[in-house]
Amino acid sequence: MKRIRIFLALICCTFGAVGAWADPMVKPATEPTKAANAAYYRLLDFSDDREFENATRGVIEWTESVAVQRESGGLAWGVNAADYAGEAPGTTNPSLWRNAQLNAYAGLFEVCEGIYQVRGYDMANATFIRTDTGWIVFDVMMCKENMAAALQLMEAHFGKLDIKAVLYSHPHIDHFGGIEGLITKDQVADARLPLDEQLLSGKIPILAPEGFLEHAVSENVYVGKAMGRRAQYQYGVLLEQGATGRLTIGIGMGQSLGTLSLFAPTCEISERNRNIWIDGLEIQFQLTPGTEAPVEMNAYFPRYRALWLAENCTGTLHNLYTLRGAQVRDAKAWAFYIVEAEQLFGDKTDVVFQSHNWPHWGEEVPEYLTNTAAIYKFIHDQTLHYINLGYTATEIANTIRLPEELEKVWYTRQYYGTLSHNVKAVYQKYMGWYDANPVNLNLLSPERTAQKLVEYLGDTESVLAKAREDFEAGEYQWVAQITKELVYADPKNQAARELCADALEQLGYQAESGTWRNAYLTGALELRMGNQAIGAPTASGLNSTLMDMTAPMLLDYIAIITDANAAQHDELSLNLIFTDTGESFYVRRINGVLLSYPGEKRENAQGTVTCAKSQLLSLLSGAPVQGIKVEGDLTVLKRLVQYAQAFDGAFNIIEP
Repeated sequence: MKRIRIFLALICCTFGAVGAWADPMVKPATEPTKAANAAYYRLLDFSDDREFENATRGVIEWTESVAVQRESGGLAWGVNAADYAGEAPGTTNPSLWRNAQLNAYAGLFEVCEGIYQVRGYDMANATFIRTDTGWIVFDVMMCKENMAAALQLMEAHFGKLDIKAVLYSHPHIDHFGGIEGLITKDQVADARLPLDEQLLSGKIPILAPEGFLEHAVSENVYVGKAMGRRAQYQYGVLLEQGATGRLTIGIGMGQSLGTLSLFAPTCEISERNRNIWIDGLEIQFQLTPGTEAPVEMNAYFPRYRALWLAENCTGTLHNLYTLRGAQVRDAKAWAFYIVEAEQLFGDKTDVVFQSHNWPHWGEEVPEYLTNTAAIYKFIHDQTLHYINLGYTATEIANTIRLPEELEKVWYTRQYYGTLSHNVKAVYQKYMGWYDANPVNLNLLSPERTAQKLVEYLGDTESVLAKAREDFEAGEYQWVAQITKELVYADPKNQAARELCADALEQLGYQAESGTWRNAYLTGALELRMGNQAIGAPTASGLNSTLMDMTAPMLLDYIAIITDANAAQHDELSLNLIFTDTGESFYVRRINGVLLSYPGEKRENAQGTVTCAKSQLLSLLSGAPVQGIKVEGDLTVLKRLVQYAQAFDGAFNIIEP
């Protein structure tokens, strides 16, 4: 292990973060921050190198420095292991620094003979599994450019790959967004055919758990703009990479900024077809709904005695609620399905591997499954325990502690999810946002609250003076809270902005969670330099996702982007016929609300519109469209889309 670390220290090629801005006001770690970070050396066993051994086992080719270019220019992805060599700087939590060292190992690795992974080329791994005469690929990274680089690395060692099938484990974009880097649209099998006929056709089937497309669209389209902006905070894409900026997010080094794509599944795995064969390779699927994603699946490969755990087990405590925003996950179901996986496959498994981080082998497998299940079950059960004692979500988060031995397990440390915000997720799932205190039923807006608070506080200079004293004492959370109120009352209060930024910065330096660190440091950056989202590079390719929406999803999307209050006095009705799918809908807008009735065509409709889905999508974007047929009231189509509102995704977060 020491030899590998020396090797990494000798790597000299470095580069900065993708699309990052430098913060000219960055500060060093304070003495309280250094002391808080030093405490982790007493809590955790840093001499335990087992995770380093697992992360480097089976290496076929190291990639010393990964730099993948974006089609539109600039970097889609960049990681350099040498940036994380040596001891943790004072501006980093040493546990998170250790996780960065592990995630920075990039290249091609053998999981077992017949199963290979490219790791460190994106947030997620690409996994290649040999069949009788070809390969299946399980998850295809987030961006086209990164997946293409992973395929090139594989083919450099195994020759041209004959892809027999592609599998998506779940509908998060870092697992399907890179599909165009592996195959083209015309290579995809016909979804109207049964799976056996798809395989015989010479085309490539795409398999995913039942309900995949619905959840891929709801997350990446319905709330895509808001989630994208919040993801800038979670993943630190506006930060420079390094000891005073972005490090790692536990499940990988961060978010890539290349080209996104989506090819819809051609076969959904359900309870009816959990065991399938592809080119002589048997796959036994285990559906795990409600865990890390609303629909997800593990898979067992009997030929290789290998268990794929999707994102249900990783090298970190995961999110029951993710900071970018998503549906709350079910901790109880998460634990249950890990236990079920051990029951189903544990005694015939030599290796467990997944879509993030690195595998675990042999005697470690039962312990790995048990500890991971235990931490989610603990969070679930103990949150409910305290709920029944009358505690609120914030009170529970500030009270609960992991059992001593479970707290010391490296692969369940809080690098991505945290005990604090996962507890709040369980509370939200069972109890909702309301804490039963009627004062909180109808709170004033944050701006109005801040204005009234400042009125009561009186002299803001006195408040700032006291806050500076607390800063010197290391009371960074309180300093951030009180100065945030001053900023919301008056965003031009530069002294409050700077002190709030300084407090957030120290909280970031102390954070063991990579996502918390990113959020704190991005907040500090934007307090100092203003909103950085405007003009920031992002992953692109949303149109590809839109094109694969079903017709009902497209109508839901139109309803979401419609300003209902603006449209409330313009009632309309139309028959909508899609030429490419053969579907028809009666669509009605009443009081600004769009309702659709699938399979209906009504004589009293104001008009009838006949078009392809792509034509309607183009019309939504404002592009001139030819070939749409409108009968009856010729204004209905224009009125259907005229209240659509563009979302720029660059709203403020850290200030009003």
